[in-house]
Amino acid sequence: MTLDEFNQAPQSAVAELLLACAAIPAWAGNIVAARPFTCVDQLLAFAGELALAWRAEQVDLALAHHPRIGERPGGDSAGAGHSLREQAGVDPADARLAADLREGNRRYEQRFGQVFLIRAAGRSGHEILANLRRRLDNSPEEETRETALQLREIALLRLRKELEEC
Repeated sequence: MTLDEFNQAPQSAVAELLLACAAIPAWAGNIVAARPFTCVDQLLAFAGELALAWRAEQVDLALAHHPRIGERPGGDSAGAGHSLREQAGVDPADARLAADLREGNRRYEQRFGQVFLIRAAGRSGHEILANLRRRLDNSPEEETRETALQLREIALLRLRKELEEC
């Protein structure tokens, strides 16, 4: 979608695109309401600024739409497509890595009560695993902040990608 298309598209279509980037309706609604944007960087800066205000409840809502690291998302939604591309660095044929990620995910979910979230795009499976292990030492408050920042990175990368595809 081009920026002009983004600015002129029906509210529902733009909201759907934004919700595939981060399933946070208030965030999507605020961006839709702020149109038109003069350039992609202005849009991304606005979206990023809004994302800095995300609270635990909003992050929890968005996490429900993210698969575990190392697992393939089901369905053919735009969000599932994003997740597949983002986790390309996680080699499903690496049995040791897959087992370590499963165990790390289990420990993380037991400790924090949520799915582990990281911007996987551009990271190898081993980098992701190292981050998962490091974050197990975070306090719940630290982890809430880090998860929100990771979600923000994911949302902005997805939005940029959506606007680059013409």
